[in-house]
Parts: sequence; C-alpha cells; structure tokens
Amino acid sequence: MIPPGGWIDAGTPRVTPLPPAELPWFARLVSWGARRWGRRHTANAEIPALFLMLLRHRRLFWPWLRFAARLMPNGSIGRREAELVILRVAWTCRCRYEWGQHAAIALRLGFTPAEIRRVAEGPEAEGWQPKQSALLRAVDELHRDRVVSAVTWGRLAAVYDQRQLIEVVMLAGHYEMLAGVLNTTALPLDATVERALAGQDLV
Repeated sequence: MIPPGGWIDAGTPRVTPLPPAELPWFARLVSWGARRWGRRHTANAEIPALFLMLLRHRRLFWPWLRFAARLMPNGSIGRREAELVILRVAWTCRCRYEWGQHAAIALRLGFTPAEIRRVAEGPEAEGWQPKQSALLRAVDELHRDRVVSAVTWGRLAAVYDQRQLIEVVMLAGHYEMLAGVLNTTALPLDATVERALAGQDLV
C-alpha cells in the first residue's frame, strides 16, 4: 500500500536511535516497560526505534511519554477507535513509520488486514459504522482545514461526551505532530514490524 504521492522519504536518517548500550539506567527501566508493552500489543519485544531516537532529548522524552500514554493506550474513546484515528493520521501524513507501527498494533487488537486497508480509502468507504466514519472524517478535516466542521462535530457529539471530544482532537493532533517528526528525521520502520507485516500488503 502506498498513499497518493508516496510515503515521505527524507533519505538517510537525520537523527539516529540511541544505541541501547548507551541508555542511562533510568531509561533502561522505560525500555524494559516498552518491550513488555510491545510484546503485549504488537508482538514486538524490541524497544521501538522511536523511543530510542527521542531519548536523545531526555527532557522532552519523559513528559512526552506520559502525555502520549494518556491518549493511547490509556485513552477513554476505546482502543479500536483510537487506532482508526492514528492510522488515518499516518496515511494522510504519508508517514510510513507511524502507519506500520500502528498497523501492527491494529492487527494485535483484532483488526483484519482488509479493515486496515479500508482506512486508506477514507470515511466514505463501505463498511464503516457512523461513529467510525465520523472519526476518519474528523482526521481528514483537521489535516486539510485545521478545524473539524460543524457537521462532523455534531456526529461525534452524538456518541462522545465533551471530555472525549477533546481527546479525539488531541489524539489526532498529537499523532500529526509525531508524523512530522518521524518524516523529518527519516526514522526507518523497525525490522520486527517489517517482518510482522510482510506479505499482507499493508506497507
């Protein structure tokens, strides 16, 4: 699968992941937790390259990690719905790393490859529930217009409370920011994720 215009490729990685041997002791605790999380959610026992890259700026990494965890996996809108949002952001931003990582997570959550591929077709694709279509449309509108339209907001407000509505917008905005970081630093997709997705026409 390749989005219109292709995956963004900035060439040679501009910021390389920190070698695990260079992690300070407190960062090794986080890496241990990341490996546990990876085994549970993606069948990936390695530290994500994203974590190792961001650990080059530890003062940003720690608050970012706490914030990111509040949105996913500890958000309130539901894991499957959150993954739809993240996958659509990754697709619209043409971010191969983000798409691949979350395609692997989605498979672990029970998505079929066909459901993941349908995210690329957008909110108008057949088979979405109204809530799912509204989430995908909100992502598209935020990406294109920097605002969720009144119509889409109304559809989301019919199923989510105000706290969750804030979370939907923050989730999409956070992963759009992260896609920009990943595209700019040219971080390659983790090899274990590449292998997990091989032969499924998902990246």
